[in-house]
Amino acid sequence: MGYLFLAGAIIAEVIATTALKFATGEGNKVVPYIIVTAGYVGAFFLLSQSLTRGVPLGISYAIWAGVGVVLVVVISWLLFKEPLTWLQIVGMVLVIGGVVLLELGGKH
Repeated sequence: MGYLFLAGAIIAEVIATTALKFATGEGNKVVPYIIVTAGYVGAFFLLSQSLTRGVPLGISYAIWAGVGVVLVVVISWLLFKEPLTWLQIVGMVLVIGGVVLLELGGKH
């Protein structure tokens, strides 16, 4: 159950981070900033719930940060047409590999 809360925390954080891009654009910025604030508050709340349910802090933070970074890069590439190089793709694979190794190396 803790990992479901962690997944929710990741989704909330990615939504909040993506909304930051809209908040820096032209036009009405109130709605994007509301999404940013709600997303980050929700992400930290869900992360705390994940920790309460036994997911180790180091593992949860590594998964949260690593998966969040990869998702934001992919969303930025798809939604905002930001460049994505092969070197960045290799970096994302290494981040995911590191997170997997941290999870596999943890005591269960």
